[in-house]
Amino acid sequence: MLKRSRAQGLYLGLQFLAGFSVSLYIVVASFYEATVANLSGLQLVLAGTTLEVTILLFEVPTGVVADAYSRKLSIVIGFFLMGVAFLFEGFFPVYSMILLTQVLWGIGYTFTSGATEAWLSDEIGEENANRAFLRGNRFELAGALLGMLVAIPLGNLAVNLPILSSGVMILLTAFAIALFMPEQGFKPAPREQRNSFQHMADILRKGLAVVKSRPALLAILGIGFIYGLYSEGWDRLWVKYLVDTFSLPGILGFNEVAFFGFLRAGGMLLSILVTRQVEKRLDASHAPSIARAMLWITVLLSTAILVFAFSPALMISVVAVLMVSITRNVMGPLYNAWVNQRLDSGTRATVISMSGQVDAIGQVASGPVAALISLTSIRAAISMAGLLLAPAIPLIRRANRLHAVPEPDAGASQTPE
Repeated sequence: MLKRSRAQGLYLGLQFLAGFSVSLYIVVASFYEATVANLSGLQLVLAGTTLEVTILLFEVPTGVVADAYSRKLSIVIGFFLMGVAFLFEGFFPVYSMILLTQVLWGIGYTFTSGATEAWLSDEIGEENANRAFLRGNRFELAGALLGMLVAIPLGNLAVNLPILSSGVMILLTAFAIALFMPEQGFKPAPREQRNSFQHMADILRKGLAVVKSRPALLAILGIGFIYGLYSEGWDRLWVKYLVDTFSLPGILGFNEVAFFGFLRAGGMLLSILVTRQVEKRLDASHAPSIARAMLWITVLLSTAILVFAFSPALMISVVAVLMVSITRNVMGPLYNAWVNQRLDSGTRATVISMSGQVDAIGQVASGPVAALISLTSIRAAISMAGLLLAPAIPLIRRANRLHAVPEPDAGASQTPE
């Protein structure tokens, strides 16, 4: 019990620190790139596509590293690379350097993606971990909320100051993980196999076998692909659209960073309240319950994006942004818990990383299209993002039906048929 409590406490602390640090960056990054670095809509989307191509290339290989070597080592490497990336962007506001930071950020993210969830599941058990994902999301949102409030005065001093502060915080988090994170539930591969590409390929093969043997999991990964399709057009363009379309008000004597800071902070605060209600009312270990929640979340998210794209007034746009923020923040941990149902420890990080990879494939596929459409109309590119969510609805229904069909145990099918 003490071991489980320590691991869960560290996970919650890590989520808070990650939320705080990344929030410092996110509050000003799009504004910084659009104004200080003077990136066009096309360049903004292509920078995002660079990030997603990197994730696509490295997601599964780094997941295999976490399964073969060490979850902890993978997480430390990931935070270190992300910290370096944010420092580079804060010091060098030029397009070529921003592209390089997206590569470093992408590689760093893939080292943490899957490894963090797999580490927690190994330490405290899958069912406890699924509940902790929702609770951890609240801690991450609380950290993000604090980070946004801190970013406002820092950004008023210099727009790049929150980005630099984020890089420093993430590097400090990497060192804290190295010193304090336990790793008692994970059993690494035998030493003679750790440098074997054959062994790493075997882990990947087993992960693919798990996905192939479970139709519901395959449908869930398809839904993840669709979530990737919509997100690139939204993430990279909504800030520029607001800057170009409306006259943004000053708040409390601060510059425009304050507007985006308070807007994101409002979204975080509401997300914390909604996530708490979802955590109390939803059984995160019951896949059909997750599926029903994901269906409603997807409908609301698509509607909010379309309302934003055609909004005639800034206030309506603000409400739409808040709705997008809430639905996405609730969606993330639910999707993780959905993927994490009944996975074998030996392939857990690899399978979870596959969910990140299909999301990246979706973003890579839609990014260039959104970039080209943005040359004509940023509103049209954002509208496309909302419409791209529609195919997820029948897939969620299919996944829910498949949950009613008994599936083989995750660890039973270890070789392709």
